Amino acid sequence: MSETLANLLQENRQFPPPEELARQANVTAEAYDEAAGDHLAFWAKQAERLEWTRKWDRVLDWSNPPFAKWFVGGQLNVAYNCLDRHVAAGNGDRVAIHWEGEPGDARTITYAELLKATSQAANTLTELGVVAGDRVAIYLPMIPEAAVAMLACARIGATHSVVFGGFSVDALSGRIQDATAKVVITADGGYRRGKPSALKPTVDEAVARCPSVEKVLVVRRTGQEVAWGEKDLWWHETVEKANPEHEARSFDAEHPLFILYTSGTTATPKGILHTTGGFLTQTSYTHDAVFDLKPESDVYWCTADIGWVTGHSYIVYGPLSNGATQVMYEGTPDTPHRGRLWEIVDRYRVSILYTAPTLIRTMMKWGEQIPAEHDLSSLRVLGSVGEPINPEAWIWYRENIGRGRCPVVDTWWQTETGAIMISPLPGVTAAKPGSAMRPLPGISADVVDDQGRSVPNGGGGYLVLREPWPSMLRTVWGNDQRFIETYWSRFEGMYFAGDGAKRDDDGDLWLLGRVDDVMLVSGHNISTTEVESALVSHPSVAEAAVVGATDPTTGQAIVAFAIPRGSVRTEGTAGEELIQELRNHVARTLGPIAKPRQIMLVPELPKTRSGKIMRRLLRDVAENRSLGDVTTLQDSTVMDLISSGMKAGKSDED
Repeated sequence: MSETLANLLQENRQFPPPEELARQANVTAEAYDEAAGDHLAFWAKQAERLEWTRKWDRVLDWSNPPFAKWFVGGQLNVAYNCLDRHVAAGNGDRVAIHWEGEPGDARTITYAELLKATSQAANTLTELGVVAGDRVAIYLPMIPEAAVAMLACARIGATHSVVFGGFSVDALSGRIQDATAKVVITADGGYRRGKPSALKPTVDEAVARCPSVEKVLVVRRTGQEVAWGEKDLWWHETVEKANPEHEARSFDAEHPLFILYTSGTTATPKGILHTTGGFLTQTSYTHDAVFDLKPESDVYWCTADIGWVTGHSYIVYGPLSNGATQVMYEGTPDTPHRGRLWEIVDRYRVSILYTAPTLIRTMMKWGEQIPAEHDLSSLRVLGSVGEPINPEAWIWYRENIGRGRCPVVDTWWQTETGAIMISPLPGVTAAKPGSAMRPLPGISADVVDDQGRSVPNGGGGYLVLREPWPSMLRTVWGNDQRFIETYWSRFEGMYFAGDGAKRDDDGDLWLLGRVDDVMLVSGHNISTTEVESALVSHPSVAEAAVVGATDPTTGQAIVAFAIPRGSVRTEGTAGEELIQELRNHVARTLGPIAKPRQIMLVPELPKTRSGKIMRRLLRDVAENRSLGDVTTLQDSTVMDLISSGMKAGKSDED
């Protein structure tokens, strides 16, 4: 990649905060000045949100970069901060979790009940020989026991490693082995797309390869028949019968809280290590600031899975540390019908919704008539997470879900950063569709060229972080050298995790996706994100993915895969005309250099289970190669669909 990324997409629409929200906002514009004046004092103030049993001696030790220590000498307990202190303050009867199972069963769990269950699980783990510093693997569906298991580990100082409940035997066993986990917590299964999906057989096969595992705790969720071994224990026969009293112990601010493995489609997954005090400080603060949470009145819903970092930071630790009432849903958004999410928003009067661009674009494809059938008037703040959101999806989300009155906070952060780093503040920012806007107070993000120099407004390059932040990863589990090489070697003294970005003429930030997904076309570095955004801005396109394919003339050529909206005709000449129209539309929107060589109309796109598009497989299609590994796909039959349902449009004229 040469010095800068081409800055092609222009977006001039702006949406100021609603006046009433701005008047009562948790965080005002002064926070930026306060943090800029003394960012360590700023983070010390945010740490005061929590209850510490021993105050820290020093806010930050950065004497041995890139190994940071935050709140040095401080001690606290994460589970105490998420549960006990709310109960002690008289809020034990407040609902912590409105849980909805996919088949329609539901549970309402108060803070007092969640504390009781967590204490019982902590006592059970202790009886099984788990001590502070041991690792516990968690492989569960989206059920309340998942949060209980995580909090119980935090309570006794065990380090949890949550593995997404859709991962294979190889993925699970590799993660258990790398962390040398002592106990695995799982379930017989969960519900997915209207039927039980077994988990225990995968665990049985994985544990057979993992000599470190001493016990397997099994939650009964579906009632499926399961094989039973000498290491297996039922949750309802142990945890639910355990002593409900448990005194939380304090741990050092730098005590390991969890390991979370990045899914890595090629190399060995990296175990990202997060610690206690800094992580909880930043997740608690950002959850309060970015979503403007009012715990007495808001109902918050993050649609992520606890298997991803979003579930750790913004389902378990951030919201519960703030005493939030939240919704947790087990299943898929189209079971038993495509309005399920909006039915849930209506039922629980959800006021803050945090979801992924992939899901928003899927909803666009299904049509605005589906959310229109539901009462969404309770919503007041909308959030987006997981990948850059294209402007048209942002507008659709604001108009059709937020009914034109809710601010949209488009957040940028990563497994590695632990918490939100760049985002609008809903009571402060005049947001632009598709832009993550500015670094949050206390965060030092920049866009640099190949030499590590800041690019001017209007320029593009690499997104870096110049200063340490409280919730930062501390290392790659068991591999300090990989930590240094992966994140700190590209630019001296700066953190770089592989994302491209641009700074617009106002200095606001736009994420351009992974720099691996940048195409070099006739000497121009063009981001796949911008071309995808241009395609989706056409009224006939619901979703698009773009890749660069080898081209003898231009080096790389742009090849696009587009999913038409439901009502759009694509048979015969209608499809051919649409393809030409889309090619010309991109050229008009971004300039002739970005005109796709080829556009393929497809029924679906290949996505991982976390909703990210697997462009590697699309490059295989674009270059007529045999397909690579498809095991991490949410639905491996999608590649057959693409091959059979593809209407390819290739230009002869250019």
